[in-house]
Amino acid sequence: MSSSASPSVPTTANELRRAFTNFFAERQHVAVDSASLIPHDPTVLFTVAGMVPFKPYFVGDEVPPFSRAATVQKCARAGGKHNDLDDVGRTKRHLVFFEMLGNFSFGDYFKESAIPWSWELVTERLGFDGDRIWVTVHTSDDEAEAIWHEQVGVPMDRIQRLGDKDNFWQMGDTGPCGPCSELHIDRGPAFGPPGGPLNDPHGDRFMEFWNLVFMQYNQAPDGSRTLLPKPSIDTGAGLERILALVQNKDSVWETDALFPIVEAAQSVTGARYLVGDYEDRGSFSLRVLAEHARSSTMLVSDGVFPSNEGRGYVLRRIIRRAVRHAFMLGTESLVMPKLVDTAISVMGEAYPDVVRQKDFILSVLTKEEERFRQTLKTGLGILSDEIDEAVRHSRGISGSTAFLLHDTYGFPLEVTEEIVAERNVTIDTAGFEEEMGRQRQRAKAARKGAAHGPERMDQYREILDASGQTEFLGYAEDSTRSRVVAVVELEDGDLEVFLDRSPFYAESGGQVGDTGTITGPDGTLKVLDTTFALPGLRRHLCRPLGGDVAVGQEVEASIDIERRTAIRRHHTATHVLHWALREVLGDHVKQAGSLVDDERLRFDFSHYAAVGPDELRAIEELANGVTLRNTGVAADEMDKDAAMERGAIAFFGDKYGDRVRVLSAGPSVELCGGTHVSATGDIGIIKITSESSIGANLRRVEAVAGMRTLELARSYEGALGETARLVGSPVDDVVGGVAKKIEEIRNLSDENKTLRGRLATGRAAELSAGAVNGVVVARVDDLAPSDLRELALAVRQQSAVTAVVLGGVASTGGVSLVAAVNPAFAVPAGTLIRDAAKAVGGGGGGKGDVVTAGGKNPDGLDEALRLAREAAGV
Repeated sequence: MSSSASPSVPTTANELRRAFTNFFAERQHVAVDSASLIPHDPTVLFTVAGMVPFKPYFVGDEVPPFSRAATVQKCARAGGKHNDLDDVGRTKRHLVFFEMLGNFSFGDYFKESAIPWSWELVTERLGFDGDRIWVTVHTSDDEAEAIWHEQVGVPMDRIQRLGDKDNFWQMGDTGPCGPCSELHIDRGPAFGPPGGPLNDPHGDRFMEFWNLVFMQYNQAPDGSRTLLPKPSIDTGAGLERILALVQNKDSVWETDALFPIVEAAQSVTGARYLVGDYEDRGSFSLRVLAEHARSSTMLVSDGVFPSNEGRGYVLRRIIRRAVRHAFMLGTESLVMPKLVDTAISVMGEAYPDVVRQKDFILSVLTKEEERFRQTLKTGLGILSDEIDEAVRHSRGISGSTAFLLHDTYGFPLEVTEEIVAERNVTIDTAGFEEEMGRQRQRAKAARKGAAHGPERMDQYREILDASGQTEFLGYAEDSTRSRVVAVVELEDGDLEVFLDRSPFYAESGGQVGDTGTITGPDGTLKVLDTTFALPGLRRHLCRPLGGDVAVGQEVEASIDIERRTAIRRHHTATHVLHWALREVLGDHVKQAGSLVDDERLRFDFSHYAAVGPDELRAIEELANGVTLRNTGVAADEMDKDAAMERGAIAFFGDKYGDRVRVLSAGPSVELCGGTHVSATGDIGIIKITSESSIGANLRRVEAVAGMRTLELARSYEGALGETARLVGSPVDDVVGGVAKKIEEIRNLSDENKTLRGRLATGRAAELSAGAVNGVVVARVDDLAPSDLRELALAVRQQSAVTAVVLGGVASTGGVSLVAAVNPAFAVPAGTLIRDAAKAVGGGGGGKGDVVTAGGKNPDGLDEALRLAREAAGV
């Protein structure tokens, strides 16, 4: 660092964020707020870099609303291809959650500006010593090298060339790509030998802190590259890394972005943090606690909740890894509340939403810690014993043990792997996967693959380039005269039809796509669905009903009005329900997904407990109060900032530009591009049909509105009438009639039990006559397991009997075994049938004077009884 640093040099994380965005705002960049950690890009689990929200602009799917942008982007790398989770705490720099500073040019400036600006920012605004900065460029990039040397003035001996592995960036196998240039700072001889980045593969001495990507090529499927007509800039600098340099700290852990949380971890655990000591186990655990508390806080704030799949599984793994490290430090009390509270204080100025959601974030993470701590101690005990056995016998941990820990004790496999690795023990992961397959099919994580190959996507881009976006007229029109701009024939004979203008709503924001017809001079097509091929380009999936349509023809595009009307009702009802849920349950309720079609609505939301009957009634009453008041529904376009000032709530999964559509339905104010009724009374009666859990801290309600509510009422009425007929009571006294029938059934059951007892007593005397040395072993088929048990007890009560084993093919299917012994009998009941149970393909045994077992192999029953006799010594 320069010793003559200007007073304007940032000294805190908040100052650094402002310094970066202000620098580029002065150079005509739009300062764009951070996007969510939950990306719209389905190819990544989390937002892993600053360019992810801008990917549609770089690949040409969308026209950017600005030519220059600067962001401080929230990022997370855990799970999937980008995964730094296992390195957290072990190194000076790796984090799950981090912030990426970036400036972007979408076909505007290129290397000639990006390179000098990066130098100006770090040397003049951040106060870095230019004599300590080294630069790397791609081996082929003469242009970048010349700018660094001739325009910026970096000596040639501090500019090094590296190959594709280090200095070439690709988005994928095809698409935009280009060389990159990285800025490194020399931290001095204490961190390694001289020689620049080329001689420092781990970056300990020559630490990389900013990467400038020059997108100048388009790569084809055959690997060939052509120059892009409008090359672009994408840069990324880790805030925490730069902060460590600005604050003259050895690692990110000592910066003001993380050290307050490390101190909180010390306070709550009683452990002492040793700065710079990466061998000390306690300091390692404190770093893990600090990072995972911060990353968990930010993930929950953006709508990720602990679950057993996708992003939620990654979050659960992060939380449980933190709790395990607290347990290793001997901390019996909860750690998350204190750590999360501190993380919110640290991050709150930059991200006010975490402050607004503080109570909810604390509730989610505290409950998750409480849940895991209940089983952690037992699970660790089991694993410790298994590790001791594995070490003793020089073997690994079996897949079945790893699965037991996962399924019963909530240990993610990765946590178990981390624990056993500390003792140099391995896990049979193949066996674990086999157990997982036999037990259940876990829902696959949070991502859908691309629906079409790259060739089809290129075809869509050609249509979009040639004809532009589809003009949507469906807010006001049900039928439109349109021109066919493209037709794609599919293998099954269906067609994808593209129009210049359309009344058909394309599936988005939870609302399904419209259906209807497209009629031209030569035929009619049935529209089966409407989706987006690319943003703004509507794809009408059609099936010919007779004749065909051709490119250039004028056609009549007409939606199914009755279906659309039902969809409108359900969509506006979803908004009203969302408002009512927040009124009754609290502002922490956030939409986590939705489905709106003509049959029903489904709404997924964040909440930490089941919604009780009284709460559901209150929600229904509030929602239907809105419909009965029949207030107008208004849709207004405005700037996004103005919409936020009005209190508009953004819906999950929707993507918004600078101009947004605000839907007001009574007290509900939402950002929404869907189709809606004109007044709340058009919704009709809203009826919630179900409420359920879809994961930890995630609930789902389903409901109907309009004619569907009437149909539901009629079905209930029919079921009620049929129930009344079956129990022989009037409809208005059907509850009393059912109660009476239940009482009759209960009385008959009691009589039946008494009769079975008498029968068992009679058979007991008969069976006891065959006792050998006081032991009865006999086969009795066609009894339910409970009846076989009662019979065994009756036999044991006979005066000459000290032990009894009965087996039979049960009336309910399968094999039942029962052993009952007097306390004085030498062999425990469980021992009598332990091997017998195995003979019938089952399990059993246990403790106590009466033990039952079952099996699936009736052919082994006689052998089972022989083994029981052998165990009894008769």
